[in-house]
Amino acid sequence: MENNKKLQKKLSPTHVWAIAFGCIIGWGAFVNPGKKFLPNSGVFGTAIAMALGAMVMFIIAYAYAYMVPKNPIAGGEFNYTKKCFGKAPAYLCGWFLIAAYLTNVPMNSTAIGLIVDGLDGTADILKWGFHYSIAGFDVWAGEAIFASAILIIFGWLNIIGVKKAGFIQTILTSLLAISVFTLTIAAIFSSKAQWCNIQMPWGFDRAAALEASVSGEALKEFAKTGPQGILSAIMATFAIAPWAFVGFETIPQVAEEFKFSHNKVMLIMGIAILFGAFVYIANNTVAAIAVNNWPDRVMNGEWVLLIAAEEMLGIFGKILLGIAVSCAVLSGIMGFYLASSRLMYAMARDGYLPKSFSKISKKNGTPVNAMLFCIVISLSGPVLGREALGWFVDMSAIGASIGFFFTCASTIVTMNRDEDSRFRYKCLAALGCLFSLAFIELQLVPIEGMKGVHFCKQSYLMFAIWCLIGFAFFIKQRKYFIND
Repeated sequence: MENNKKLQKKLSPTHVWAIAFGCIIGWGAFVNPGKKFLPNSGVFGTAIAMALGAMVMFIIAYAYAYMVPKNPIAGGEFNYTKKCFGKAPAYLCGWFLIAAYLTNVPMNSTAIGLIVDGLDGTADILKWGFHYSIAGFDVWAGEAIFASAILIIFGWLNIIGVKKAGFIQTILTSLLAISVFTLTIAAIFSSKAQWCNIQMPWGFDRAAALEASVSGEALKEFAKTGPQGILSAIMATFAIAPWAFVGFETIPQVAEEFKFSHNKVMLIMGIAILFGAFVYIANNTVAAIAVNNWPDRVMNGEWVLLIAAEEMLGIFGKILLGIAVSCAVLSGIMGFYLASSRLMYAMARDGYLPKSFSKISKKNGTPVNAMLFCIVISLSGPVLGREALGWFVDMSAIGASIGFFFTCASTIVTMNRDEDSRFRYKCLAALGCLFSLAFIELQLVPIEGMKGVHFCKQSYLMFAIWCLIGFAFFIKQRKYFIND
């Protein structure tokens, strides 16, 4: 390995779309219809929130499409911020982007055991060996070993070459898209999926219902109604749009490896965002119209979308959903490995992280040390369990929003420097800045009457810890950051 090697230009437009789409859609798109979307926002609230979220992502994507051709190197937002605002803001941006990207890898790995558990019925084929619980989540040796093996294999695939990783990512995301489209079409023509099944279209207060220990018809007392209830329903899901769509902005992280024109970025991002919005809305709607008593299923903590697929198509539906969610998890691991390692490589190349992370494999042309570090960190996922990691992953939306803000702000600064008078781009970038700040506020600041929007107390604690770790590193390296 040597430092003077460069990343290889091996990625096609299809590979890059697959990376973005694979990062956008993960396990959450399949489990959250029952866990968050339906109770918090219902069918209508979720559809409106995701459509609005996609529109905002389109606005922000214009800033990325403007900046990538001007800075076609690994690091994306980190590089834009450094050139426009200096080292300290660039460090802030990069630090929180690492949280946004890298935490999604171990989080996806914890879903592997849940997928097998949901699909194997009562067989429990991975529930063997040592067993313990963290924050109410059961960790089994079999699940931990299997998930760790997946993490190592996909990390190795990233190390042996970006073209191979891109090819596998394309296969996974294609299968994911085909499976979701098939399930949606089946729902349209199925006699078991009826619009009259929709109950509480704007969701209900699940926490209050659980506290009152009610079910069935009594749940309607907790339904969200009226202007404030409807607004709360929409905002509960709209607030996490950065989390839901985090991944389209991973494209700049691999910009140095494009073998095509960087001017195609907007088209690729736009298609990935559209596909992402479709999957979220389709999965949520299918779950609601195919299960006539979904509120009770939600209260029981059941996998509502799996129930819907099985009730409509029998074992084929179960297999179809298994393929879709497995591909979503694996493509998420692959995509966020790529994004995390390239960001760390870029930061190390500029001195923000240990120089060893900037080393490129002479044989494979990949940042092997950065990838090895990502693998080691990700192996914590199967050991810590999903609930503990979930508190940390809540910061993904914050990290993505910070990246959005600095990219949009950098676009305005760059346009002013270059005397670029295109008014539309400046307006879109300014709107992107405002939306990004709004997302950060919605996540961090509790708003009366809007439950389920802001962080839980454990997430606040994880956020504080991440800030303190970052600040400690900043103080240690303060001479470097201050001396531009």
